[in-house]
Amino acid sequence: MKITMTKEGCVPVCAQGNGIFFEDLNYALDGGLYAELLENRNFEATDVTGHIGAFRVRNDGGYAWSIFPAGSGVTVKVKDDRPLYAENPHYLRIVTKAPGCGVANKAYDGIFLKKGDALHLTLQLRSYDYRGAVTAGVWAGENAVFSVRCKARPDGQWHRYSFRVKAKTDCAGAQFRLTLDRPGAVHLDYASLMPENAVLGVFRRDLVARLKELHPGFVRFPGGCVVEGNALANRYRWKLSVGQTERRRHNWNRWAVHGAEETGEFRSPFSHYGQTLGIGFYEYFCLCEYLSAKPLPVVSLGIACQYMSREAVALDDPELETYIQDALDVVEFANGGRDTVWGRVRAEMGHPEPFGLEYLGLGNEQWQTPESDFYARFELFAARVHEKYPDIKIIGTAGPDVGTPRHREAWERIRATLARDPGFVYATDEHFYVPPQWMYDHVTMYDGYPRIGKVYAGEYACHVPGAAGKCSPEANVWEGALAEAAFMTGMERNADVVVMKSYAPLFARIGYAQWSPDLIWFDAQSSFGTASYYVQGMYSRLTGEVSYKTQSEGEGVYASATSSGDLTYVKVVNATDEPVSAEIAADFEFGEMLRIVQMSGELTDCNTPEEPEKLIPVEVAPTAARTAQLPAHSFSVLVFRK
Repeated sequence: MKITMTKEGCVPVCAQGNGIFFEDLNYALDGGLYAELLENRNFEATDVTGHIGAFRVRNDGGYAWSIFPAGSGVTVKVKDDRPLYAENPHYLRIVTKAPGCGVANKAYDGIFLKKGDALHLTLQLRSYDYRGAVTAGVWAGENAVFSVRCKARPDGQWHRYSFRVKAKTDCAGAQFRLTLDRPGAVHLDYASLMPENAVLGVFRRDLVARLKELHPGFVRFPGGCVVEGNALANRYRWKLSVGQTERRRHNWNRWAVHGAEETGEFRSPFSHYGQTLGIGFYEYFCLCEYLSAKPLPVVSLGIACQYMSREAVALDDPELETYIQDALDVVEFANGGRDTVWGRVRAEMGHPEPFGLEYLGLGNEQWQTPESDFYARFELFAARVHEKYPDIKIIGTAGPDVGTPRHREAWERIRATLARDPGFVYATDEHFYVPPQWMYDHVTMYDGYPRIGKVYAGEYACHVPGAAGKCSPEANVWEGALAEAAFMTGMERNADVVVMKSYAPLFARIGYAQWSPDLIWFDAQSSFGTASYYVQGMYSRLTGEVSYKTQSEGEGVYASATSSGDLTYVKVVNATDEPVSAEIAADFEFGEMLRIVQMSGELTDCNTPEEPEKLIPVEVAPTAARTAQLPAHSFSVLVFRK
C-alpha cells in the first residue's frame, strides 16, 4: 500500500493550530485545576433544582461542612449579618458545648498529601466573647497530619490567620477540622488550604504538567455553555472574576442542572456545583503565558444557553450595551496600559505588561432564532470590537453542530459577509460530538469547504456508542481516539481551512463527571491522560509548518503529511483489522525514516487509574528507509529527515 505526498498546492500550518479548550464542567476548576483543597471554603454554596426556565437557587452555605465529632453538642448556623465581604456575605457561626469540638470539611473525596508537602492555611475568624484557642488542621482518623493553634480575639472584628504548614505523614481521604479548645462561639469564613507547590500559586501542579505536555498553541476559556449560563443571571461575568480573590462573587454553575428537562423538579447529584472564581480571567491569562499559548477568551453576547433557555437581551434594549462594553473591556484588561481603567486593574493584580491578546471569541455555539436574532447581534458586536480594536482576530460560530440546515445557513451568512469584509472574522467555531463511523465517513469533509472562511474546530470528540455516556475513564476507549486521529488527518491536510482545533471536554474528576469522554481524568491524588490525550499530543508535537496534499491507496488507511526544515512528519491511521505495509513516496526529496512514534491496541482498551498508561505512544525503530509496518488499529507518526 502506497502513501503519496505532493508538494504542489502545499499550504501553511497555523503555528497556533492545536490548542486546548477549558470549560468548568466535570469539576474541572473547583476540585480540579484550582489547587484549593477545601470545598465551599466561603460558605456560599447554592443548591439548584427545578426545570428549564424555572430553576430554584437557594443558599446552602453549610454544604461540605459537618459537625465534628458527629453527634456532639455543636450547633452551626449560616449567617449573613456583618459579613466579611458584601460580595460573599455568608459565614458560619459555630457554637460548642465541650472542648475539642467544631466542624469538618468534606473536601470532595478527602485530602491527599505526601509527607513533607508544604501548604498555606488561611482562616478568617471573628469572636465576640470567646477567649480560647482554635485548632485547625488535617487528620487521618485520629492522627494529625498537621495542626495549628491560634488565639481568638474577642473584639467582634474579623481577623485573618495565615500559617505555613507541612504534612508529617502521608494521607489519603483525610479530613480538615477546625475545633474550639473550650466551649464557646466563633464565626468562620474563607477557610483555605492551598498547596505551596501550586503553579503560579493557584494551579494544581500535575494537571498543569498534563497541559504543558500537549504544547498547546492557544487556550480557549472559560467555556462553553458556562459563558452563556442557564439564564443570563448566572452567565460568566469576567469582571467579577478579577481583583481580590475573597471578593469574587460566587456563581452557580450551569452544569449543576445538566440533564434538566422542560418540566418537573430535576435534582442532579451535582446540584451544589458552583464557581468560587479563585481562578478568573487574570489567572487564565497568566496560565496562557506559562504555557506559551495564545489566550482566546470568550464573552457573552446577551443570549443564555439556547439548550436551556430562550432568554436574550433584545438588540434595542439599552442593557445590551453592558455586554458590548464587557467585550471591549476584555481587550483593555489584557492589552491596556496603566492609564486605562482595566489595564490598571491588571497591573495592580501583578502584571504591569500587557498580555498581548490577539483573539476574542464572541459567543458560543449559538444560532439564529426569533429570540436570539443571532446574525444581527453578532455583526453588531464584531463591528463595535473592530471599531475600537481593528487588529483583534474575532472568532465566530456556526452553531452547535455540523451538516444541519442551521449550520449551512450560518456559513452562507458568514461567507457573504466575508466577501464584503475579509476581516469580519478570523475563524468560525464548529462543534461536533459524533460516533466513530461519522468521523471515518467525513475524513474528507474539509476537502470540499470553500476557501473563503476559516474554521476553528473548537469542540469535537468521538463518542463511541455504549461507552461514551459512562462518565468515567471507560468512556475513552481506543476506538474513539483512533477515529479522531483519522479525522484529524483531514484537518491537517486542509490546514488552510482548519486553522485551529481543540478537543472537548478537557478535564473530568472521577466521580464528579457530567459529560464524557474527556481528555484528562483525575482524582484527589493523581491524573492521567486518555488515549485521545496522547493522540492530541502527537498532533501538536509532531507537526510541521507546511501541509502537503496526501493520498493513501488502501481502504481504511488515512494519512496526512507536514514538514519543517529537514524533517517531514507523515501521520498514518490504519483503522483496519489487519496489519498494513505502507510505502511512502513524494514528488520531492524528503529523506529517510528517522523514527516512528506509534499507538495501537484493542478497540475497547482504555486508560484507567489502575492502568493509566495502557495506551501511550511508543518509539518503534524503522526497518526500512521509506516503508513502515502499521499494526491493525494503529496510529503512527513516521518522521523522516533529509
